[in-house]
Amino acid sequence: MTQVALFPLRVVLFPGGRLNVRVFERRYADMISTCLKTDSPFGVCLIKHGAEVGPAAEPQAVGTLAGIVHCDMEQPGILRVSARGGARFRIGSTEVRKDQSLLADVSMLPERRAKMRAGHQRLADALRHLLAQAGPESHFSPPQWDDAGWVGGRLAELLPLPVSLKQALLEMDEPAARLDVLAEFFSGKSGVPNP
Repeated sequence: MTQVALFPLRVVLFPGGRLNVRVFERRYADMISTCLKTDSPFGVCLIKHGAEVGPAAEPQAVGTLAGIVHCDMEQPGILRVSARGGARFRIGSTEVRKDQSLLADVSMLPERRAKMRAGHQRLADALRHLLAQAGPESHFSPPQWDDAGWVGGRLAELLPLPVSLKQALLEMDEPAARLDVLAEFFSGKSGVPNP
């Protein structure tokens, strides 16, 4: 088990993903400061119950480590942070501190590498289109077009999917299985238009 500070949010971060967030609450500004000083990641979890501000929110059991890539002060009291998604983890237990920040004992989850299959190539083509629309601030370069995990993660982040589905995709261990689920959104059977 490893102890990490948690940042519960209304977003799901995948390994290799880019998190751009404005930090204004003191507890999270302190967390970012500590992470920068110790060169350590923080944990990003989708909120299960609660809110991003106020009392500590209850996080989903599976989240992603986030390593800070860039941080600057947008204006007094507000930090602009860019972080890269690292390994997935499962929470064992949490501790709510006096300032309502969360510490968690976590265990790392396996990340299986898988090459893109021929049947999933149209998903990579769709992702090229989505990334061109989203712009360079949406992901880290260089793209990894032959990595099923990278393609699936970026699609899950960019598609207008319910956060509950994004969380379910994050919890899947097999990258190819994630792509199989995402392929349904390009088959004409769902409410998401074909790219």
